[in-house]
Amino acid sequence: MNQHVSRSACPHDCPSTCALEVDVLDRHTIGRVRGAKANDYTAGVICAKVARYAERIHHPDRLTKPLVRTGPKGSGQFAEIGWDEALDRVAEAFLEAERAFGAESVYPYHYAGTMGLVQRDSIHRLRHVKRYSRQFDTICTNPAWTGFIAGTGRLAGPDPREMAKSDCVVIWGTNAVATQVNVMTHATAARKARGAKIVAIDVYETDTVRQADLKLVLRPGTDAALACAVMHVLFRDGYADRDYMARYADCPEALEAHLQSRSPQWAAEITGLSVDDIEAFAKLVGTTKRTYLRLGYGFTRQRNGAVAMHAAASIATVAGLWTQEGGGAFHNNGGIYRLDSSMVMAVDALDPSTRKLDQSRLGAVLTGDPDVLFGGPPVKAMLIQNTNPVSVCPEQELVKRGFARDDLFVCVHEQFMTETAKMADIVLPATMFLEHDDLYKGGGHQNILLGPKLIDGPEGCRSNHDVNGALAERLGAEHPGFRMSPREHIDWMLKASGRGTLAELEEAGWIDCQPPFETAHYLDGFAYPDGKFRFRPDWTSVEANNNGPMGPWSALPALPDHWGTIEDATEDYPFRLVTAPARSFLNSTFNETPGSRSKEKRPSVMIHPEDAAAAGLEEGARVRLTSRNGSVVVAARLFEGIQRGVLVSEGLWPNDAFEDGCGINTLTSADPVAPYGGAAFHDTRVRVAQAVALA
Repeated sequence: MNQHVSRSACPHDCPSTCALEVDVLDRHTIGRVRGAKANDYTAGVICAKVARYAERIHHPDRLTKPLVRTGPKGSGQFAEIGWDEALDRVAEAFLEAERAFGAESVYPYHYAGTMGLVQRDSIHRLRHVKRYSRQFDTICTNPAWTGFIAGTGRLAGPDPREMAKSDCVVIWGTNAVATQVNVMTHATAARKARGAKIVAIDVYETDTVRQADLKLVLRPGTDAALACAVMHVLFRDGYADRDYMARYADCPEALEAHLQSRSPQWAAEITGLSVDDIEAFAKLVGTTKRTYLRLGYGFTRQRNGAVAMHAAASIATVAGLWTQEGGGAFHNNGGIYRLDSSMVMAVDALDPSTRKLDQSRLGAVLTGDPDVLFGGPPVKAMLIQNTNPVSVCPEQELVKRGFARDDLFVCVHEQFMTETAKMADIVLPATMFLEHDDLYKGGGHQNILLGPKLIDGPEGCRSNHDVNGALAERLGAEHPGFRMSPREHIDWMLKASGRGTLAELEEAGWIDCQPPFETAHYLDGFAYPDGKFRFRPDWTSVEANNNGPMGPWSALPALPDHWGTIEDATEDYPFRLVTAPARSFLNSTFNETPGSRSKEKRPSVMIHPEDAAAAGLEEGARVRLTSRNGSVVVAARLFEGIQRGVLVSEGLWPNDAFEDGCGINTLTSADPVAPYGGAAFHDTRVRVAQAVALA
């Protein structure tokens, strides 16, 4: 094979889903990875960690042989075995669990280590055909998507490329420089070409906040208070678009009356922002019709996250921003694609009576909580793909306790020996995205992208699709999807969805699915029968992913408001902790690469210098953080770009990077976020203990 450049797509759990150009050096080797310049959303720009993907795909610690555990769980003691023996052992364990406890005692567990629609979702085909326990996905999107859909009725918004045509871009609750760099590409283009203002709203001074014209660093869980104060000013000062609301909103008069007491002074007390900054932000929005609200996930990872998202999106309706190119509110475009995944997932075999186990509450699931198990059998066997729950899940000590059960059989299909793989009975080596065929869609843009196989993986590695098919054969699971190749699945999905063919996609590289302007901006009506945005949503009727109402859903505010259901600081736990993503990691991915580890240095916690002085802490001091769920040891990092009483720890570092082997999610809670669940990773009250400085 001659050296050449090939197109691909980034597979990782990021809204950007970048179109890539990859230097292919030979059948087994890649060089540099770049953003595709021809794709007008990626626009040639990708994050540094993916640009140096060669150090991950060619990492010497990659798993390349199936392994069987030979020592205690978690010991890391394994021996190599052949693929047939490994798969036979997994199938035997699944069949034994099914005979003794029923099919629901087997729990295939997965998430977004790859976002590929064939490789990621093929585990559902095995699940559905065998009637194994289903998974209720809660660890990432539920509060955000529910909050946005509550207002608009659909998970979609203005073309993200319109940010470049805006006069004001509001980057709310996302550190775009670190987590979706293309947002900054288009926002800075607007600044350069049009003199647009950039507003950044976050709980600490991120790299994104530093680049903003207006920097709003507020207390965690108070975003809805800020949104309400902005709308108060819009009504008060005549910036509210009453004609627009009369046509497109359900109850503008009730909202105006409700917001009369939600003044900037009221919000300042809650958020910690100054009245002047709140007034300035509201005036900027009110006088700038081409304001684009780019709403992220971070601010929704609170117990009031769905309410916060709904309140922020409501600003666009009060101000009538939706009418303008470069205006409106955008969170995710997942609702535009309508791809038919029924063959990949074997939807025709799905039995809706099988239980759905909460992904975020895995600790409770594995330790036998009868409520979380819906009164059904215990989980006795698991297949885990694309996720690392022993590091990523909240209530980590409970999760570890569950995985330590001697009567639980676990097979982990992985690329590296993660914390979860160390707890497995069987470990299977997995391919990476350039080593198999797949199809992707961008949550943060409007493209369907092809990710073709460009190189051969290490000998011994197999794809999710291959592993799930081999297990199906041994388990007696029959479905046409098991007999199809990934390329055949891609072609079938495109044709069934009216999106052309695989051959056409190979030629084009991606498909632009952006709806017409009137649809994207809801000028033909919001996605409710009366076409009106809901200031007063019926929270438990919102058409978003759910397993029934959960959390304190009956107390949800009727109209946009600050909802004080968060874990406020107390005398015993006087700080509020946010576990934010680090720039060089992506969840627990990339924390094995030397480039990323060297940039992030070590697990640490940002603390305001005045808080540090009050606790007798110096830079680099050894700090023990304690919540009601456990404690961890990190290094203190004195940081002025944060409000007093707030702590931020960026990650995810592997558990063994921490002094006592307890990762940051030891502290976080799996309490379900109302109304449809989710993990409040950024909503944890903690205390700080003084200790000696690290060497």
